[in-house]
Amino acid sequence: MTTASDTVSNAQHELEKLVSDLRSLISSKDLDSVPEIKRLRQRLDDGIHTVRESAARAAQEAAYQAKEAARAADRYAHDEPWRVAGAALAAGALVGFLLARR
Repeated sequence: MTTASDTVSNAQHELEKLVSDLRSLISSKDLDSVPEIKRLRQRLDDGIHTVRESAARAAQEAAYQAKEAARAADRYAHDEPWRVAGAALAAGALVGFLLARR
């Protein structure tokens, strides 16, 4: 099962690969004769920096929200242990019933 951190890590890896490919393409010596290449390189670097910051903020926010959801579930389980145990028992019985019918 893929976790959120794996997905973020894969997305970051793919972004880094894309950035590397773009940089190698733009840094080609054949393009040095084009006058606008320096501006294009600067815009690319600025854009990459912005995207990296946005991705880092999004990952931090997702991690924060996941932690808050886990804390809320933990608080509920501690506040209402019998309800949680009853729900787990019902889910287990349902799964057992379904598996027994096979």
